[in-house]
Amino acid sequence: MDFKNKVVIITGASSGIGKACAEEFAKRGANLVLAARQYVALCELTAELEKKYQIRAVAVQADVSNEADCELIVKQAMVTFNQIDILVNNAGLSMRALFDELDLSVLRNLMDVNFWGAVYCTKYALPEILKTKGSIIGVSSIAGYRGLPGRTGYSASKFAMNGFMEALRTELLKTGVHVMVACPGFTASNIRVTALAKDGHAHGESSMEEGKMMTAEAVAENIVNGVAARKRTLIMTGQGKLTVWLNKLLPGLADTLVFNHFTKEKNALIK
Repeated sequence: MDFKNKVVIITGASSGIGKACAEEFAKRGANLVLAARQYVALCELTAELEKKYQIRAVAVQADVSNEADCELIVKQAMVTFNQIDILVNNAGLSMRALFDELDLSVLRNLMDVNFWGAVYCTKYALPEILKTKGSIIGVSSIAGYRGLPGRTGYSASKFAMNGFMEALRTELLKTGVHVMVACPGFTASNIRVTALAKDGHAHGESSMEEGKMMTAEAVAENIVNGVAARKRTLIMTGQGKLTVWLNKLLPGLADTLVFNHFTKEKNALIK
């Protein structure tokens, strides 16, 4: 696919995978609508990308858990560019806490951002994407295929996203619209630093060795290549592929292996 002059909406675009996707799409000539809560960071990013790649970009301050904000993102895209070709539902929160110690507001927060944010943005963008026969992308996780300990709300929200995207893909099968679920493995970004603890406050530090993980830039390149090839699903690491298949074929063994893996993280929640 030639991305020149395509219009791409990216949520959660101020850092991590979203920011890296913005750069990768801009590098290939796409115009951007970048949404996040961090408006100053977004404005700096849009200015940098416009100058560096000679594309057009607009920043929209938005909280995707708010339906009206999601509608505003789409309206701004139409006012600025009068078309939408690609929607990347990337905005997301993580968590790290055992369920029996957890304030239930944490689960509601994760569902509002990770699941409902994708639903709202897709609902408002879909009429325009139908016109362009474009792409709808859900940035999910291996946690959307295999529940992870200490991440009940995160896993639930990603399972919900995966089910939503699969049903939507089937509904749109004869329309020419492309629907893709992208599942990075553990990615070096600030998502674990901002992950919610049992009381809803951010942890402020990562529980894992970030240096051994995929970079956000590598994930973004995989996603953009996947859009170009109109892939159905992207599972980006060998560990991720093994986890998905083990969970299907030998679920009891997968329980044990996942348990053992998470006993080794820093300040492990399970022992």
